[in-house]
Amino acid sequence: MAKDIPALIIADKNKKIYEVPFLEATGMKGGRFFRLDPGKLIKLHPDSELFFLPSRIPVGFDPETGEYIKVEKSPFKKSTQPCYAVAAFLSPGYTATYSASYREKGEPSILPLFSYAAVTFYKGEFYATGIRVDREKRQELAGMDQRLINENIGKFRRSFPKNRLIRHLERCALTYCCPAAKNFFLQRYEGPLPTSPKCNARCIGCISHQPGGRCPVTQPRIRFIPTPEEISQTALVHLNAVRDPVVSFGQGCEGEPLMAGETLVKAVDLIRRKTKKGIINLNTNASRPDIIKKLFDAGLDSIRVSLNSVQEDHYNAYYKPCGYSFRDVMRSIKEAKKAGGFVSINYLIMPGFTDSKGEFNALKRFLSRTNVDMIQWRNLNYDPIAYFKDLKIDIKPEGVIGVENVIKGVHEGFPRLMKGYFNPSLGRMRRRERS
Repeated sequence: MAKDIPALIIADKNKKIYEVPFLEATGMKGGRFFRLDPGKLIKLHPDSELFFLPSRIPVGFDPETGEYIKVEKSPFKKSTQPCYAVAAFLSPGYTATYSASYREKGEPSILPLFSYAAVTFYKGEFYATGIRVDREKRQELAGMDQRLINENIGKFRRSFPKNRLIRHLERCALTYCCPAAKNFFLQRYEGPLPTSPKCNARCIGCISHQPGGRCPVTQPRIRFIPTPEEISQTALVHLNAVRDPVVSFGQGCEGEPLMAGETLVKAVDLIRRKTKKGIINLNTNASRPDIIKKLFDAGLDSIRVSLNSVQEDHYNAYYKPCGYSFRDVMRSIKEAKKAGGFVSINYLIMPGFTDSKGEFNALKRFLSRTNVDMIQWRNLNYDPIAYFKDLKIDIKPEGVIGVENVIKGVHEGFPRLMKGYFNPSLGRMRRRERS
């Protein structure tokens, strides 16, 4: 096969990776396979990771026969060893355009809660299927000096010995390697403010709570509600130290922050009595428009609303809301815009669904109705085949237009809409207004 064709890669039982030069790498959407356009591949960022997928058979394309081929056993001479699919977890700032291709063997356990992009060996390097949506280096490992993080954690312990929220963030930074917590102790970019042990949704892809042990959680939830004083003290440390700061409620290590809404209102009021600097943001499911209004009245600046879909039935199938409806989400967005707030959508991307014609058309209608300010094109951390089974979605290849075409089409149709991955700072918002 020509060297300028992306080659399939496979792994053996010892997790050693091999190139299969006579088969093309493929991408998957909703269990269907697609050939890859070499011109749309990206070099794998150094912060990306390669995943070994147990009980999953890699699928390549044979250019001689024109068929998609399951590679159940090693294709190399004299080997009878089984082989396994390989996927890439893309570095923050990149959105996957295809999932890794595989067929499940038997009835395997659901994959851990990560995203699984197609990856290939091409021109002597690893490439993946994705598009860069944010060039900020907020979560790049090269900027995270572990020695300085450890040193600053010691300083924070001495300065704030009774602040339980800061103690919680220490664990996030040291045990779970959370980049947001690391940035807090590095005193840069966005500082996290987790607050709520409870949630009013039962998201199938929740990374902090999986009842019944269906799959492992990646970061356990905070076990207490910090006091308004603990929250404001933590926020003010960050806001006063960082040049263009953001602090955010609603982290992976908590439930829904609106469940601690009155505490948040008091905390935001305390913060804004001390400083007007920076952005106070809320990452949320936007389930309680009454609390959203109170928060903006107290001094909240922005919200980021998480959505896997702008179609109510698919939203409900993923979030499984308890005591609120999709209509409440829409009301919350309206309240935020009415208050003059900045509204982002944390749009969770699953190739094959997000880039279906139906979802794309629904997204354009949603944007026309809501006038939100930004879409954060983030990858949905969920098993790519289980997602379509759980949501009862059957895609047709002719109905898929491509993630990159969705992103391009949305921003051409709505030129004032910001594109990105991270919550924007005040400086970035102002640069957008001037452009």
